[in-house]
Amino acid sequence: MTTFSVRHITSYRYHKPVTFGEHRLMFRPRDSFDQTLLDARLTVEPGPSHVRWIHDVFGNCIALVGFDKPARELRFETVIHVDHTPHAAIDLLIDEAAQTYPFAYDPEEAFDLERTIARHYPDDGDAVARFARQFLRAGKPTATGHLLMTLCFAIHESFKYARRYEHGVQTPAETLKLRRGTCRDFALLMMEAARSLGFAARFVTGYIYVPDRDGATTLGGGSTHAWCQIYLPGAGWVEFDPTNGIVGNRDLIRVGVARDPRQAIPLSGSYDGAAADFDSMSVQVNVTTTTRGLATAV
Repeated sequence: MTTFSVRHITSYRYHKPVTFGEHRLMFRPRDSFDQTLLDARLTVEPGPSHVRWIHDVFGNCIALVGFDKPARELRFETVIHVDHTPHAAIDLLIDEAAQTYPFAYDPEEAFDLERTIARHYPDDGDAVARFARQFLRAGKPTATGHLLMTLCFAIHESFKYARRYEHGVQTPAETLKLRRGTCRDFALLMMEAARSLGFAARFVTGYIYVPDRDGATTLGGGSTHAWCQIYLPGAGWVEFDPTNGIVGNRDLIRVGVARDPRQAIPLSGSYDGAAADFDSMSVQVNVTTTTRGLATAV
């Protein structure tokens, strides 16, 4: 077991004092068998008028923060500590009936999975579906685990990671055409490719620990990270990080899950003023890990 600590600071600066609308934060990790939340702290400047906690439709923990005083800077700092246990390989856990593709979900589960199986984005020319189908064995059953791992590794190896500061995500068709994108773009491409094959898929937002492993490069560190989960009978929701070619939860700190990336924005809100009043924004994320009393920072 490893203990991860995450310090995340987001600052907005303005040319003159502005008033703020309510802000919505998704930063508190989801407790589960593979990660246990030990502590979560939130510091906001200027001091908020209220902090209200809710669970959204997916069960994510959301902080709603209100303000009653204007300011030239708005700063959020969150600190979390989680115990984390790497998950086992998926090939050992999938139900026998689902170990080869195609397979059918149990009708009871399929009813609840329906919206995560349905495709959400246009695919003119069926390009995303054709991309997914190339990993099937022609005329023969395909090992389910091998199919999804190959899809994940293909995105990791064939697409270029490129930071983008615009809001939102590219459509999967755009990412496929450009052959580049952010972690959120790659997660969405894998989700829609898997959905085209009939798999249930959902989006995950959180953090990634970036260790220095013999000069290896892990992408998506230094900010929030995104990947996806595929639902497999017997194994449940299994993590796939196509940005880094990770299968399972190794080094991944899960904060929120959603049917679509637009439902899993880590921080959102508004201010009352002109567009020209906005000056700049900065984001800093530091992840540390402690194992057997040794601490390493990135």
